[in-house]
Amino acid sequence: MLFQIKSYLKFLWNSKNEHGVHSPFVFNLLTKCFYDKKSKPEYSILKRYRKSLTENKNFIEVTDFGAGSKVFKSNRRQIAKIATTAGISPKRAELLFRVTNYFQPKNILEIGTSLGLATSALALGNPKAKIITLEGCPETGNVAKNHLDHFECKNVDTIITEFEDFLVRTNLQSTDYNLIYFDGNHSKKATLAYFDLLLTTITNDSVWIFDDIHWSPEMEEAWKAIKDHPKVTVTIDTFQWGFVFFRYEQEKEHFVIRA
Repeated sequence: MLFQIKSYLKFLWNSKNEHGVHSPFVFNLLTKCFYDKKSKPEYSILKRYRKSLTENKNFIEVTDFGAGSKVFKSNRRQIAKIATTAGISPKRAELLFRVTNYFQPKNILEIGTSLGLATSALALGNPKAKIITLEGCPETGNVAKNHLDHFECKNVDTIITEFEDFLVRTNLQSTDYNLIYFDGNHSKKATLAYFDLLLTTITNDSVWIFDDIHWSPEMEEAWKAIKDHPKVTVTIDTFQWGFVFFRYEQEKEHFVIRA
């Protein structure tokens, strides 16, 4: 906790808003997407999806393949508490919806479905997109699939699998994932492994979002390695998320943005 407080204070000291940005691409993303205050009808669906989970008192047995939980001490966890403490926040869900709506990606990959809170934002952001979401825990994945079906997120294919197994056995070179949301394993080793495996899918318009880049010292190391990669041209650090772009026409530049 002390590490994250120090990281956040450092973030606040270095962060800017749109007035400190000179890149037209990033400026437009901030003003037309990040800072869009207008209400959207989809927000009410996101709220109902969340409410259906936060009112669910059932317990499930969670199989955790990632870096573990800083909240839960047991693998037997109540769905309502998972949604409240470990799920994407309402504000972040709305931002993820706006980002998906702004870029209109045709193919989306989500690494780490959890209960599907972020998945629903991706699905509503572009109902015409084909979304593959990966979840390692069978019980968690089944809860997500049932809720996504109930809320008619029909463009989502939920796959129960260990993440690296899926990425290794899939012919990634034949697929262009226009948007990838990384929220499955908050360790440096896994994050960089997924990054390297998925590099074959990038195009000039690829949008990658890494969750919890300041979760731990090693996640900050992973974020630095990603920023330094020669194929990465633009990054945006919003503290919770790290946005990565591979735009060939852009000079390499890193932004720290309050969002």
